[in-house]
Amino acid sequence: MPCPYEALYIYQLEGRMDPRAAVEGESFLGHWQEEDSAFLFFSAPAVEAVGDILRRQPHLRLLDSTQMAYDQWQGAPFAGERIGRFRFAPPWETAAPVRGDDAAILKVLLDPGLVFGAGTHPTTRDCLTALQQAAADAPAPTALDLGTGTGILSLAAALLGSRVLAVDRNLLAAQTAWRNVRLNQLEKKILVVQGCAEKAIESPADLVVANIHGEVMLRMMESAGFRRKRRFILSGLMRSDAKEVRRRLATLGIRIAGEWVNDGIWHTYYAENPAIREPSSP
Repeated sequence: MPCPYEALYIYQLEGRMDPRAAVEGESFLGHWQEEDSAFLFFSAPAVEAVGDILRRQPHLRLLDSTQMAYDQWQGAPFAGERIGRFRFAPPWETAAPVRGDDAAILKVLLDPGLVFGAGTHPTTRDCLTALQQAAADAPAPTALDLGTGTGILSLAAALLGSRVLAVDRNLLAAQTAWRNVRLNQLEKKILVVQGCAEKAIESPADLVVANIHGEVMLRMMESAGFRRKRRFILSGLMRSDAKEVRRRLATLGIRIAGEWVNDGIWHTYYAENPAIREPSSP
């Protein structure tokens, strides 16, 4: 099966596009909303389709258009990643035969689509390492994955034994994560929803995995829902935010059990709340 993504044709619109509006044409790949800018992705030139959208939604205005290779959009070709026990591979890659110790590898199909999160970023890799440490300490019956992106961390948590609620505020990310859940036949273990971390943290879970912006993390930590959680994997933190997260964890009596720092920039914490002893029921 060849890679379905080659050239990308990207159209940037000013305004918020109605996500319920259908986009005509088989070349349409997805719609990414970023505040008051909408980005439309196609696999072929789509001047007529974009013009039709502008006519039907006159509050929108075309700002720019560009064309680039898919690998350029993702930053590098995605041909599979081996991280600890996990091997992530695109569904279009021909599977290699399982031999010897390879039988212990947890194989995951991952189609990143237009969403970032194929396992190449250091925070994703450190979260996967922390997930394996958490599972070795004690399997988490339930997990909450905030900022799920492609769903890569939810897939890993489910294969390690958790039932997972995966959340992302971006609709395209949530759709991509759900596609990857189906690719791996994990529909009974992972539920994907569109929503924000500050509200989703109130959901019950034994383990919270949050690879998100520092300012969102800090707002989330102010909630009662955060204090009721037993274990945490907190990542996506640059130096100044990481320092403040560490300070707040100490104030809440939450102990850091593991820490990873990449390039002196990216910080990931694995932390435990000794005040919460019993895991949540699945």
